Amino acid sequence: MNSAIRNYAFVTAAYWGQTLSDGALRMLVLLHFHRIGYSPLQIAFLFLFYEFFGIVTNLVGGWIGARLGLKVTLFSGLAIQIIALGTLALLNPAWSVALSVVYVMASQALSGIAKDLTKMSSKSAVKALVPADATEGSLYKWVAILTGSKNALKGVGFFLGGAMLGWLGFAPSLWTMAGVLLATLLICAFALPHHIGQAKEKVGFGGVFSMTPAINVLSAARFFLFGSRDVWFVVGLPVFLYDRLGWNFAQVGGFLALWVIGYGIVQASAPALTRGRGKKHSPAGSSAVLWTLLLAIIPALMALGFWRGLDASIVIIGGLAVFGFVFAINSAVHSFLILSYSDGDKVALNVGFYYMANAGGRLTGTVLSGWLFQVAGLPGCLWVSAGMALAAGLLSLRLPRRSGVSLQPQHA
Repeated sequence: MNSAIRNYAFVTAAYWGQTLSDGALRMLVLLHFHRIGYSPLQIAFLFLFYEFFGIVTNLVGGWIGARLGLKVTLFSGLAIQIIALGTLALLNPAWSVALSVVYVMASQALSGIAKDLTKMSSKSAVKALVPADATEGSLYKWVAILTGSKNALKGVGFFLGGAMLGWLGFAPSLWTMAGVLLATLLICAFALPHHIGQAKEKVGFGGVFSMTPAINVLSAARFFLFGSRDVWFVVGLPVFLYDRLGWNFAQVGGFLALWVIGYGIVQASAPALTRGRGKKHSPAGSSAVLWTLLLAIIPALMALGFWRGLDASIVIIGGLAVFGFVFAINSAVHSFLILSYSDGDKVALNVGFYYMANAGGRLTGTVLSGWLFQVAGLPGCLWVSAGMALAAGLLSLRLPRRSGVSLQPQHA
């Protein structure tokens, strides 16, 4: 058990390092390019390859992790992120807009590959590291702590990105983050065993596509769940805060940072918030239905608030607080269910497939966020968010209704 906790700590530390740089990089790119005159739709396109290559990475990365071990994919993700930061720091301000957009999209593609390799590896490793005789509740607790702490640090990354842009400038901030991430990689690389998550039998590439109905349904629901967040959170919200409410870079970055930190804290606390009486039960499909349908109500109420002419600051701050709480529970429940539904020996494949759907939802939400904000404003983004959350809830009706999936590896 002590060895498992030690390895879990190193996996978490590696994930934390990548998460800090990823959150800071997103805020740096968004605010920097908005400041120099890019439209919301152009900014959305800067993240297009980031999300698209996340789809490809999760599909292929799960297969590579199952064949070679999760340590390979985990530290490959960190190394690629360092390359992405250095590449972006070399952006020449004298280049044309078209060339700059293509160049940034390419560097963001590397960052998307890095983020999803690291995320898939870290979350899959939790299943592999939990002792075989552990209870289902232990798995829920371990994955909630990893995911919640990661999102809290992503919030810190948002703040760092906004603050560093003001203090250091664009390129020096990127070089600083690359150096810190390199140190993280070197510290953690020698500490983990080589074969975490490696399948006992060689897996053909066709194995990346899940044949389990519950995993397919959960993946489809995940697509719409994360689309419902990013359709207003990625581009529409930061630009609204900066343009319409007159906030400066540090205020925008700090506010979004506090939101994501709070979101992470709730996510890490989800096991205590979602278990049944006596805390004996872990989430099941019914939990996903309840929390996702509840989520759909919140952006709809926010959009109605704008329509009724309520104070925009109150609608945004109050709505985001409630949305963040409910979304955090949703994300924690989903993160538990994908591991609970997965065989221990094939967890990397299933998690890779699942996060491929997650990346697809983020890609769709990101593109829609820029376009909808231009044509319909933030209320338009919010209405689409409500619709996507509703779709996730309706899909979740097809999930197994009861918890109690064994942690023991199951072999077909």
